[in-house]
Amino acid sequence: MKYRLLTKEQFENLHQEFARFLASQSIDVSEWNDIKLNKPQIAVNEMEIFSNIVWEDVLTKTSYIEHLSETTANFFKCDEHEIHRIAIQITWDINLLTQEGFEWLMQHPMDNSVEIFKGTKTYSAERNLEIFDLIEKGSALSKGDLYEYFNQLIS
Repeated sequence: MKYRLLTKEQFENLHQEFARFLASQSIDVSEWNDIKLNKPQIAVNEMEIFSNIVWEDVLTKTSYIEHLSETTANFFKCDEHEIHRIAIQITWDINLLTQEGFEWLMQHPMDNSVEIFKGTKTYSAERNLEIFDLIEKGSALSKGDLYEYFNQLIS
């Protein structure tokens, strides 16, 4: 499998899309129920194929991701051939995972206790695999507002 199996919740949210996927392979509800019951490995294979299709679609459309921890914020812009990163490190006792801490950062982005770094690198593996790896490590899809805000601030 290229990515990972969608979670149960993700499958439930994509129930109609999964039904269309099965229908495109001429598998109706009764046949799917039979496959799940009598051929569980085939059912798993179908779910893996569908998961890969969904992940590939989502990752291809992804332009921004972000990752926050208590003292760091990482904002990524995912272009076709390279990924841009703005990394922010807070050097004093503030927790960016709280609303108060994050609001402090947004109100004091140029404070002496805020270090901002910017970098760009070419993908070392396939673009979507690198983005997927960042998501698996805790990054979340983003609209890019924070990346663009800090990019303008430091440019």
